[in-house]
Amino acid sequence: MELRSPPQLVRHASLRQLQIFDAVARLGSFTRAAETLFLTQPTVSMQIKKLESSVGVALFEQVGRKVYLTEAGRVLHAGARDVLDALGRVEMELADLKGMKTGHLRLAVVTTAKYFAPRALGAFCNRYPGIDVSLKVTNRERLLERMAANVDDLYIIGRPPRDERTLFRPFMPNPIVMLAPSNHPLAGDSEVSLTRIAEEPLIMREEGSGTRMAVEALFAERDLRPRVRMELGSNEAIKQAVIGGLGISALSRHTFAADEPAGQLVILNVEGFPIAWHWHIGYARSKRPSVVVHTFLEFLEQEAPRLVPWETVQCESRL
Repeated sequence: MELRSPPQLVRHASLRQLQIFDAVARLGSFTRAAETLFLTQPTVSMQIKKLESSVGVALFEQVGRKVYLTEAGRVLHAGARDVLDALGRVEMELADLKGMKTGHLRLAVVTTAKYFAPRALGAFCNRYPGIDVSLKVTNRERLLERMAANVDDLYIIGRPPRDERTLFRPFMPNPIVMLAPSNHPLAGDSEVSLTRIAEEPLIMREEGSGTRMAVEALFAERDLRPRVRMELGSNEAIKQAVIGGLGISALSRHTFAADEPAGQLVILNVEGFPIAWHWHIGYARSKRPSVVVHTFLEFLEQEAPRLVPWETVQCESRL
């Protein structure tokens, strides 16, 4: 039987080098990779040079302060991700066989989900202390970019992308309500027509926001155009603007719970509101979910009712 020598990359490249290479490729920076891996920048640079020597070609090119993968780097990065993901799954599955839950969960959520995601992760970590978690809060556009780059394990978003390459499922109600200052003339009215609301100055989230898309779709159905007075990229800034009398706004019901005791905001009884949306959780269809991902999905299904700060009918969909 002929014995074959292992490929050169297997003989000369280490798993640690692949891990460092993956961090630089994902973050686009030797400095940020060093900080993430708790290494010095010279150490990161030296390991990348050794890896390039093993491969025989340059893996990165620098443009300004940022580094980008070369064509060879993109090929190696795809393979490195497969190797690292496979080892991560093996480690988690072996721990699962021992009756343990260990590993790492990377979760990215849109900004409005910050009102419940940290509480969900906190309860998850209390139940599974062996699992490390990281949370990235960003806007919809950046979240979709992270998904395309396969940066995280799971993503929470209000309106999932219409893309067959992703797999999303609803797990919790996300009703959108119309907020006004407590002294607004329409506060307390039994029902306010959407036509009347179209006359009011509205404070809206930025273009591309899932909340804004839902509101604009409702107005479009009634052949109405909202009178947008101001655009803000922060839910908290919008609420302060509403309290200050600059206008009214439509926001997720989740953003309102913390303001109820203060009595500065009220929910208007507006035709077509609340808009019945849901929170969705998902990942790229090409990604093979790990044991930790499955564990979190099962946990989230159980915990979803406790994350809703008001009485409502729960979503019947199953994760």
